[in-house]
Amino acid sequence: MAYNISYDESGKLLVTGIECACPGPHTLPRQDIYVGSGLVPNIPGYIRARGLGTHCVLVADNNTYEVAGRRVSETLRGAGFDVIECVIVRDGHMEPDERAVGEVLLSIQPETEFLVAVGSGSITDTTRVNAARTGLPFVSVGTAPSMDGYTSVVAPLTFKGLKIHRNGPCPEIIVCDTEILRTAPLDMVRAGVGDVLGKFIAKCDWMIGNIINDEPYCFVCGEIVTDAINKLLGNIDEILARTEKGMRVLIEALLLAGVTIMIVGHTRAVASVEHNIAHYWEMQQMLRGKPAPSHGASVGVATLLVWPIFERFATEDISNLDIDAIKSHRIGHDERVKWMIHAYGEANARAIMDDNPGDFLSWDEQLRRIRRAQERISDIRQAIALLPPYQQILDAMTRLGAPLTPAECGIDDELLNMSMHCAKDYRTRYTLFKLIDECGLTDKYLSGYPLATR
Repeated sequence: MAYNISYDESGKLLVTGIECACPGPHTLPRQDIYVGSGLVPNIPGYIRARGLGTHCVLVADNNTYEVAGRRVSETLRGAGFDVIECVIVRDGHMEPDERAVGEVLLSIQPETEFLVAVGSGSITDTTRVNAARTGLPFVSVGTAPSMDGYTSVVAPLTFKGLKIHRNGPCPEIIVCDTEILRTAPLDMVRAGVGDVLGKFIAKCDWMIGNIINDEPYCFVCGEIVTDAINKLLGNIDEILARTEKGMRVLIEALLLAGVTIMIVGHTRAVASVEHNIAHYWEMQQMLRGKPAPSHGASVGVATLLVWPIFERFATEDISNLDIDAIKSHRIGHDERVKWMIHAYGEANARAIMDDNPGDFLSWDEQLRRIRRAQERISDIRQAIALLPPYQQILDAMTRLGAPLTPAECGIDDELLNMSMHCAKDYRTRYTLFKLIDECGLTDKYLSGYPLATR
């Protein structure tokens, strides 16, 4: 396993020398990713070098337009580009929903050659899905080190109150100007750290998926993510102070997490059960008519919630499970449908089940997984042992002043308890929580999160 991360004289991030023993294909990033200070004046040159054209729609919201959108627009116009501004105005947080997507779509003209997203997660994802639908390339100018989606090929969106995921292109050009990133609110910086720390859990779940289901695991992607997180943990004070170095370390960690998506073509290295919990909170709060918590903050808190469960399972003896009892207590297909509707609501449950048709297991498949876990328990323990101590993660988030509890994210006990039970059902993607359930241990592990009804 080997890889090399470097920058050229223009500030372009270079990922080279990938050597990995995993069987899957590895795609080196072809996008131009720039990280540095004072990069906005260079954007016209970056675009010309890629040959994207001169007619664009610039997408921002009322906040990001003032932070950087106006300046980017003026810079492009001054360099001879034709710019249509699509500024999405909202009183509060802008959701990447059908309304926002439609505003961008209706701004695109026949002569439009590319899109420019000026913002962070919501703006980038709204632009990404429009790029996918129109076939236009897009440029991303980041305004906050708050999430890993700049380099993603997946857009988390909200449609009729449901969190959905749609495939879309990675930006042709990504510009992360640390002068701009340093102006981001501290809460967005904390959110970025929370999003990064969740990668530890995602990596562990990926390894468990490989152990139980022979899911291809990319060692070099795991190493890239681990190295980036460890570098972040060593620079918490710089990040808190929002120094140029701190912002570079944080955005690099977020970008490199996203680079793994480019390398293997999926988000396995960056999102698992901790993201499922966060998505559930966001989805349910919106359905309740309440403000959704920050995604990164939710991921950080969810990471703290699930971490002790991973550590506890490393000490679990599953050699003498009562197989007959597990079989007799497993729910049937109709019961699972009822459970999903109870947990997610009718429309959301149907959509999730449609997107994950293979998530209901036959008894033979469940038994196979149990037996594999029993045979490979030492490998599962080794995967969990790669997690740093829980206290180290808690200390880092405490030093940042980040939310540590669901209550600080506006999540009540009822929603918390349900999320801990149903997060495993959000996607087919394998997690330790699925293994715990398949081994008949859910009641034991989640006894501290009682359900009112089921």
